[in-house]
Amino acid sequence: MTEFFDRLNADEQAALSSAGHRRQWKRGAVIYREASPSESVIVLRTGRVKVSSDTASGTEVVLAVRGPGALLGEFSAVDGGPMSATVTALEPVTALAVPTPEFERYLLSHARVSMLLMRELIGRLRDADRKRIEFGAYDTTGRVAARLVELAERFGERTADGLRISLPLSQDELAGWTGSSREAVTKALRTLREEGWIQTGRLHVIVHDLAALRDRAQ
Repeated sequence: MTEFFDRLNADEQAALSSAGHRRQWKRGAVIYREASPSESVIVLRTGRVKVSSDTASGTEVVLAVRGPGALLGEFSAVDGGPMSATVTALEPVTALAVPTPEFERYLLSHARVSMLLMRELIGRLRDADRKRIEFGAYDTTGRVAARLVELAERFGERTADGLRISLPLSQDELAGWTGSSREAVTKALRTLREEGWIQTGRLHVIVHDLAALRDRAQ
């Protein structure tokens, strides 16, 4: 998957970089907090983050995992509203922070980037619709398989044993991402292991059979 920054040409990347400044966050740091005012958009350069929201009962719902090149805070930059989710660093992160007024000026002077941003927003909405369908139509094992396919395709590193997903995402967070309990996620992972499709370890999963996982997710 090609992220937003990587779709820009060299001149567009240089212009965007000159409009912002470099920021760093440690693992566990909150980059954006849900309902806070929008002050800047963030372009991830290294490291990965989770995007989440809390329910009225205090349960964390993970909405997405983003990696290098991803754009964050774009909804609030476009509509001027508060942040719709909390963004937390899953590992040390470096990023380009562009103040919202500078980002608006950048878009006005770069029409092609505005079109790319529109496509980015539509892609996010389509992804949200797809996940809502999954919650209603798939069982927990299918939803867990779908998230593992997504992580493998975006972040998997090919090894002799298969695609290795190295990500500090706990089973509680995976449960929040699949709309399931931790116990149901544990059972789903055990099922996928018993099928021989994955191997799990501390903060990593090795996917042995991506095609089988994809079939189970569908």
